[in-house]
Amino acid sequence: MIRISLPGRRGLARLAVAATLGAATLSATPASAQGQNSGQALRVVLINDLTAIDPVLSQAAFVRNHGFFVYDQLFAFDSEGKAKPQMVDSYTASPDGMRYSFTLRDGLAFHDGQPVRAADAVASIKRWGQRDIVGRALTAATASMDVVDDKTFTITLSRPFALVVEALARPTGSALFVMPERVAKTPANVAITDPTGSGPFTFSTSDWRAGDRAIYRRNPAYRPRNEPADGLAGGKVVQVETVEWLAMPDPATAAAALQNGEIDFIEQPSPDVVSTLERNRQVRTMAYNPVGFQVWLRLNHTQPPFNDPRARQALLHIINQQDVLDGMGVRPSEQIANCPAFFFCGTPLESRAGATGLGKPDLDRARALLKEAGYNGGKVVFLNATDSPLNNASTLVMADAMQRAGLNMDVPSMDWGTLTQRRNRREAPEAGGWNLFVTVANVLDGQNPLTNQYLASTGDAAPAGWPKDEELEALRRAWWEESDPAKRQTILDQVQARAFQVLPYIPAAQFRTLAAYRSNVEGLRPTTVPVFWGVTKKQ
Repeated sequence: MIRISLPGRRGLARLAVAATLGAATLSATPASAQGQNSGQALRVVLINDLTAIDPVLSQAAFVRNHGFFVYDQLFAFDSEGKAKPQMVDSYTASPDGMRYSFTLRDGLAFHDGQPVRAADAVASIKRWGQRDIVGRALTAATASMDVVDDKTFTITLSRPFALVVEALARPTGSALFVMPERVAKTPANVAITDPTGSGPFTFSTSDWRAGDRAIYRRNPAYRPRNEPADGLAGGKVVQVETVEWLAMPDPATAAAALQNGEIDFIEQPSPDVVSTLERNRQVRTMAYNPVGFQVWLRLNHTQPPFNDPRARQALLHIINQQDVLDGMGVRPSEQIANCPAFFFCGTPLESRAGATGLGKPDLDRARALLKEAGYNGGKVVFLNATDSPLNNASTLVMADAMQRAGLNMDVPSMDWGTLTQRRNRREAPEAGGWNLFVTVANVLDGQNPLTNQYLASTGDAAPAGWPKDEELEALRRAWWEESDPAKRQTILDQVQARAFQVLPYIPAAQFRTLAAYRSNVEGLRPTTVPVFWGVTKKQ
């Protein structure tokens, strides 16, 4: 039987954030020519190690992080959540919103010196559109995508799609990055091995040692936009010579390395070491992601017991969000208490329609629902990524609660890379499959009915877990096709309510974490995704 010791219940605190789509208003720093740098190496520890480099084939956050180093985007979200031109210089839309024309800006070049062409953009969109939830939606609404000349391409729609530009700014899931056409023609189910991009850093696979480090070098040929950096948009001016992404899965080791000056930045230090870091005069902390993160409990809809909706509903009466937050060691000041919103609390799209449970457990109700679902004591396999402290802690807290409710829990330990592979297995749990796993998502992952990939309920075409519900899919599609904001809000509430009936996943807690960095590092901004352009490191 699984047992863990939970900290005492602490006072509730509500995080007040005025942000849209995951970032706060940022100070502006003028973009300058690439090459004004300190010649320094910035050593960083991100949430996970880099174990793959194809941002289309993998939806893991560490691959997305890699993508922002080496690739550029056609559009990018600024600090107010607005999609702004990035590689695109100008674009037009027809009055009926059914045809778009895009022109790339001058001076774009890949790391191998070849110019970026419209054909590269189109090939990249098409490959991305085969796998990403946003890309699939855009592809399904597209009649044609055509190259006009080396700098211009068009998208003609076959049906309404109100978020074309926002889709092309996709920053997470399988983020939309532009690759050379020769690379983008790789089948979408085959991993690319060529990391050539046109972004502000270059990457050599020969220097990459999985489980140790990945090294990114300043791209001297990169031409940033003239605007100040703002969110993920604007001028990407690199001020350091290299960024070394180091693997340090043990949070205590990473915290000690930061205090000793061996590393410069930790994206997500374990909550139990933050107080110690804050007492060090050479260390600073900041909310890199102002809206915060959610713990998503993903359920396998194809295997018993959670192929039955009553068993999924039972979990709402087992899980206590406050216990999850306390078990992870999240400080009261960083907790967002009682948040059942699929599109995050503290955002304009926060909705509580249809929400039930996730507070004080009702184990009798949960056991009754499990009995109705025909649960007979079979093993429930809850995958646990022990190299991610927050994933590990939240998994153990929920597994303990499920065990007390009468579920026969098996919680195998593995690293996150292994988990991302095993979650794709469709075998029965006893044959190497699974029932549950936890992922920690930021607001860019779950910001609305279009971009929230784990909300997709398209069966075999959905991400691992494979939920299927035609009503939820019809509501999601109605939301992104509707151009009237008031009508879209009504539809959004309907999406939220239906999601609580279907439960593609369960929003098990929302919280904020603090990044930590050395005091001689300047220019870090709350961009939600860790990016290091505009960052300087003093001697």
